[in-house]
Amino acid sequence: MSASGSITDVPGIRVGHVTDHVGLTGCTVVLCDAPAVGGVTLRGWANAVHGLEFLDPRHIVPGVDGALLAGGSAYGLEAVWGVMRFLEGRGIGFRAGPTVVPHVAAAILFDLNVGDMRARPTREMGYAAAANATPAAPGEGSVGAGTGATVGKLHRIERAMRGGIGSASTRAEGAVVGALVAVNAVGDVRDPDTGALLAGARDAPDGRRLIDTARALRSGARLAGFAPENTTIGVIATDARLSKAETVKVAELGMTGFARALSPPHTAVDGDTLFTLSVGDVRADLTALGLAAAEAVARAIARAVLAATSLPGIPAARDL
Repeated sequence: MSASGSITDVPGIRVGHVTDHVGLTGCTVVLCDAPAVGGVTLRGWANAVHGLEFLDPRHIVPGVDGALLAGGSAYGLEAVWGVMRFLEGRGIGFRAGPTVVPHVAAAILFDLNVGDMRARPTREMGYAAAANATPAAPGEGSVGAGTGATVGKLHRIERAMRGGIGSASTRAEGAVVGALVAVNAVGDVRDPDTGALLAGARDAPDGRRLIDTARALRSGARLAGFAPENTTIGVIATDARLSKAETVKVAELGMTGFARALSPPHTAVDGDTLFTLSVGDVRADLTALGLAAAEAVARAIARAVLAATSLPGIPAARDL
């Protein structure tokens, strides 16, 4: 199995970015042409999310209208209201009497230690990202929710490297499965095929040698004292027909893609979050879908750092 392409290979999925190149933050919106059946899984202890109740099988709302990934830490959740306003203006949402109420799931990452800490995604940025959403392949690297992302923070930001946002897609039994992932992990990023380090913690503030965070942790290095300033967040989309419970299972299997490409994933200072959106009627085996999702997720993570661009003092994978 291999993955290329992007999440917009899934029919009915559109993606829009907004990037603040000065403040070094941004947001990314995934919209669905029709309401999607959604699910989510969380790992790590530092999650910051919105709208999980809409994904509960017991909730009266049968689906969601999109998902938001944003920087800005908890402040970035403000962008959700801009996405909702955009959808409301187009009559998109759950019909409630004389009006509609859009439902958008969201997850944020911490990028306040890069760029201007006062720059956070706003509701205006959320609106603009939704307005920018198209079925074209989305930009990757240092754009949207990946603008201020970093990886390899065993020795904090001084020896870290650039994260970013990436996308990939593959197929399983006739269904298309795509992933879009914003990578801001405390750990390193590895090539999912070879295990080679692509980006991560460096040997010195001006160094270009990667020290292998997982090995350093096994040898006694500690993450203690870290603020919850790390997280990898993403969206899986598929044209397979799934129930809410089945979307959760696909998200759970998709999380194995984190283990293939992040080293280590799901630490106590990561808030790893992965949504699944089902937008079609293709019948496919649930396990096959989950394994395809893991493949797309792993590829998207690698592509995020390979497409990233450097900042002063924070090199990108292409600089090594």
